[in-house]
Amino acid sequence: MNDKIRHPRVQSTLHLIDAWLESEQCYAELPGLSAGLVVDQELIWSGGYGHANPAEKIPTTADTLYSICSISKLFTSIAVMQLRDAKVLQLADPVQKFLPWFEITQPNDESAPITIESLLTHSSGLPRESDFPYWSPPDYRFPDQNEVRERLSGQSMLYPADTYWQYSNLGLTIAGEIVAAVSGLSYSEYVTKNIIEPLGLESTRPFFPDDLHGTDLAIGHSARDRNGDRQVVPCFDTKAISPAAGFTSSVRDLASFASWQFRLLAGGPTEVLSASTLREMHRVHWIDPDWRTSWGLGFFAERHGTSTLVGHGGACPGYLTDLVIDPKHKLAAIVMINACGRAPDAYSRRALSMLKEALDEASGPAPEAPDFSCYAGLYDAKPWSGELFVFPWLDRLAATGFPTANPMQEFFKLSPDGTDSFRRVRDNDEGLGEVYHFNRNADDEIESLTRHSSVLRKITPT
Repeated sequence: MNDKIRHPRVQSTLHLIDAWLESEQCYAELPGLSAGLVVDQELIWSGGYGHANPAEKIPTTADTLYSICSISKLFTSIAVMQLRDAKVLQLADPVQKFLPWFEITQPNDESAPITIESLLTHSSGLPRESDFPYWSPPDYRFPDQNEVRERLSGQSMLYPADTYWQYSNLGLTIAGEIVAAVSGLSYSEYVTKNIIEPLGLESTRPFFPDDLHGTDLAIGHSARDRNGDRQVVPCFDTKAISPAAGFTSSVRDLASFASWQFRLLAGGPTEVLSASTLREMHRVHWIDPDWRTSWGLGFFAERHGTSTLVGHGGACPGYLTDLVIDPKHKLAAIVMINACGRAPDAYSRRALSMLKEALDEASGPAPEAPDFSCYAGLYDAKPWSGELFVFPWLDRLAATGFPTANPMQEFFKLSPDGTDSFRRVRDNDEGLGEVYHFNRNADDEIESLTRHSSVLRKITPT
């Protein structure tokens, strides 16, 4: 696999992903963005764009901390499965077996008992949230454990249990309460001792580290208003909702978290979970009656082509994150943004797809390639678009437009055709199209390119 990673086809793809995400951070005016790609046991690429703290110009990196919000649910689900494997609970157990105080109004008499499994698959029928406005500014007032319990009896289930998929932070909060009740430890103590520390996740915490806010921990920002402005989101403490939304982590730690799963599934020694239990968690356990929504135990589980992708996304005030894993091909992508309003899964899924395609095509020796680095860079494409990105691609050049949701959609190749001249290659690699001629200045440096009689000025090399 290392040979494939070093193959120019893969390296050019990583270069494109890097440039694409950098452009997206700029054009979307995101304060900061961190991303990484994993192949088996290696974080093969990572990038940081913009700032963790714009006021202090602290840059983002693979080690920058973000609130990962609902990715926290994976840790809670793993904790539950550890306790299942220790035979102190069963997935079919009703919640009340471990939480006698668990009382909620049933919509009718037909509801089955709310089980632990139904909490992990979001099929319990519980409402999405505890009855507190903790997602509302400016206070983001999260409840403590006693408050969750006190308000629960005044809430009602949305549906009978095991009827529909209904995403529920309340459900995973209750799962965390079960972890604490069964283990005899606080939830935070349990996940730290039994998951975070054994996996060596040095930057992952089941809480928001206030003392690192603005330094190691990126400052969160709101979505843009109609004037294009964002507001800084203050620190918040998720308190009792931590099992559903309270963790902070980094690209590097979540890459290690993905690599652990690949290692375990490949037959490595039992670490935290057995391989069979992790496979059980990745497997679809709930499909909604519409046959469009499927879920594993804690993990989303979705079919894409020949692969089942698993993972989780996170959305908290000021932060959006995504972890997507392809267990079959041992690939993973992580994207973290310290602002709302821009879905990170669009970036993570696209980057993962681009990486897989590159690895699939990285076979055999690469063709000998001239040094085309002098042509590489960004070219001003206004007013039609923002930029044209030109970069080496095996024995040719390639180009695509920025900004774009999909850098492969307008991707095209350029074949050399004389001094400083290239011709566009048709999509089927048969036949050549219009000429792209690169123009030099008095110092013999590339300063622009000409295509169909229009001149695009070179902005910067990259």
